[in-house]
Amino acid sequence: MIKGILNGLKTYGSSFGLVTKLGLWKYFAIPMTISLLTAIIIGVSAYSLSDNIGHWIEQIWPWEFGKHAFFVFAEILSALFIIAIGFILYKHIVMALSAPFMSPVSEKIEAHLSGANHTHRETSFKAQLWRGIRINVRNLSMELLLTIPILLLGLIPVIGLISTVLLFLTQAYYAGFGNMDYTLERHYDYDKSIQFVRKNKGQAIGNGIVFMLFLLIPIVGVILVLPLSVTAATKQTIELLEPDTKQQLPASQKNKQLS
Repeated sequence: MIKGILNGLKTYGSSFGLVTKLGLWKYFAIPMTISLLTAIIIGVSAYSLSDNIGHWIEQIWPWEFGKHAFFVFAEILSALFIIAIGFILYKHIVMALSAPFMSPVSEKIEAHLSGANHTHRETSFKAQLWRGIRINVRNLSMELLLTIPILLLGLIPVIGLISTVLLFLTQAYYAGFGNMDYTLERHYDYDKSIQFVRKNKGQAIGNGIVFMLFLLIPIVGVILVLPLSVTAATKQTIELLEPDTKQQLPASQKNKQLS
């Protein structure tokens, strides 16, 4: 898995140049807008809710002594919780809504890299949007199930330090999952795509690590994160799919509708 993570990181090296070379920046206008607006909405919500949740948690402390200190702790804890949930929601909202715009970009990159070996099934705008929503709702549910116990683990002294790493890697995995699926949706159905990413979880984590780090860069990060991460994910997914893409897809698979 370590090798896969390193490979996922490495593919970002030429992403900016490839997007520029193929003239793809114009295709990212709508996804960039979706990304920026979603980040603003979640950021404002996190700021406004942290005090309210902090006061709610404060009620647990029954004594007057240390009440202020406990409130500060509760406020910090609530802010971290909101930020963690905000990152999760941001990823999946942006990826789901951007699917109809990212899939064609991924296809152009695949056509450039694969040339004559570029074979895939045709999908419509509606099918791409539904696929994006379905994948990201599934991933959101799985990520929340993992995130809540990890956050609770963070309350345990010393051991809690591990929770930060686990939380970051979990978010990175599902970010990479979403980026890889823009390519996978042309080659595999829903179930087989999930199996593929599980098999190549290292590459998904590697791609997602850079995705998550981009989000830490104010404004610029949320604007550039999709173009670069999707380009990198497309490159690495094509490499992983190469044995299959050398063969023509069966007619039955080409005509199969996304469920």
